[in-house]
Amino acid sequence: MLPHEREMVQRLKDKPFTLLGINSDSSRSALKKTMDDEKIIWPNIYGGPTHDNKIAKAWNVFAWPTIYIIDHEGVIRYKGLRDEEMEKAVNKLLERVK
Repeated sequence: MLPHEREMVQRLKDKPFTLLGINSDSSRSALKKTMDDEKIIWPNIYGGPTHDNKIAKAWNVFAWPTIYIIDHEGVIRYKGLRDEEMEKAVNKLLERVK
């Protein structure tokens, strides 16, 4: 998914769109290494390791990646979409913001 996400972030950089990662690596230094190694160019928040990730617990995330698509009003509109389906959903929401 990372190549598609990188491309999508670049293509939508001038739109009201943000991809935000909530990371569950074992440490902040492991997150930095992952971001460097995988060329992750979007913001990532370190939520703690998988077994104690407070953000994941608050959002009922039990598997990675879990994808939420949230509109410009902060409402969760889609969950679990990937690749082309994710892109279609994002584009549909971006059309509503115009």
